[in-house]
Amino acid sequence: MNLSLEEAFSELSYYTLSHKSPEFIHQYIVDAYAAETADENTKPIKIVFALIGLYLHIEKKYSGKMVQNAHMQLVKYKEKLPKVVLPEKRGEITVFDVLRTPEGMERDGKIEEWTTSMWTAYTSEHQKIADFLDKYLLAK
Repeated sequence: MNLSLEEAFSELSYYTLSHKSPEFIHQYIVDAYAAETADENTKPIKIVFALIGLYLHIEKKYSGKMVQNAHMQLVKYKEKLPKVVLPEKRGEITVFDVLRTPEGMERDGKIEEWTTSMWTAYTSEHQKIADFLDKYLLAK
């Protein structure tokens, strides 16, 4: 498989966008991929919203649809987003690992592992994300 990162993400997107689950697992890969590929040129809102999505899914058990709704509610606070420090190491699982996993329950499980791996890579930022959400979303 000689795909670029973008090509791998696009191929995985075809899978998740056509997925039959009402959970909307596509949101999970969008957030994991943004967290995996973020660099100094990535817009802060993209990074923070990816971490918000990972937090809400992993820690609060939100579905992809629920994460999407939270993003829509939080956009009005974009001027108050916390500053995130990017970790050097981005987890044990990549978009390529997910794409190499056979479609179906096995790949869906690998997507879950990927989201957890990405969230874990940003451990130093967990409290910032939790505090932001406590203030602007979860306390409402």
